[in-house]
Amino acid sequence: MPILDADQLATRYPVLDALPAEARARLLGAASWVRLPAGQLLFDDLQACEGFPFVVEGSVRVLKAAPSGRELPLYRVAAGETCVISSSCLLAHSAYNARGITETETLLMLLPGAVFDELLGEPAFRTFVFNLFAERIADLMQLIEAVAFQRLDQRLAALLLGKGRMLRTTHQQLADELGSVREIVSRLLKGFAEQGLVRLGREQVEVLDAAGLRELATGTR
Repeated sequence: MPILDADQLATRYPVLDALPAEARARLLGAASWVRLPAGQLLFDDLQACEGFPFVVEGSVRVLKAAPSGRELPLYRVAAGETCVISSSCLLAHSAYNARGITETETLLMLLPGAVFDELLGEPAFRTFVFNLFAERIADLMQLIEAVAFQRLDQRLAALLLGKGRMLRTTHQQLADELGSVREIVSRLLKGFAEQGLVRLGREQVEVLDAAGLRELATGTR
């Protein structure tokens, strides 16, 4: 039984309105609903992909984990979006090659793989999936560029700027977002504080000089 009706879902996923009535009814009738708490493992490396997830509420962090425990965030799936790795696994009939973890309490509408395959015959749904690939590939190319060509201090400065003036976060959480380790991030933050760019507190970072951080992030400092 749908938790949201078709009109509510269409505000988050306009592709539903673009589908023929029969295809839309097939999608909504076959979908299952699941509500997950924050920090719940949604999928993991080598796990079989059982469906195509629509994130109706909340958000999911998708990352690549190394045997050492280090993690490299790949992208986030916010409300109104869906997961390109899931679609890739369904198209290739392969297992997951990344990990997905809910960041907040999350409501998912899960479409079975067989119905996903059927709906690819609908131009509107096929375009929706291919656009998803295009957007995520662009995001991943930016990530590759940042990891390959930017210093970690530049990436940290850019990350801080994107989170507002007062950040309620730990050094470990920042390290996880950057795919680094806490000790290095802590050392960089201490250096930022000594330069007057930030003020450090218990599980918080206050941005004091946004212009200075911006110069550092762009390599002009």
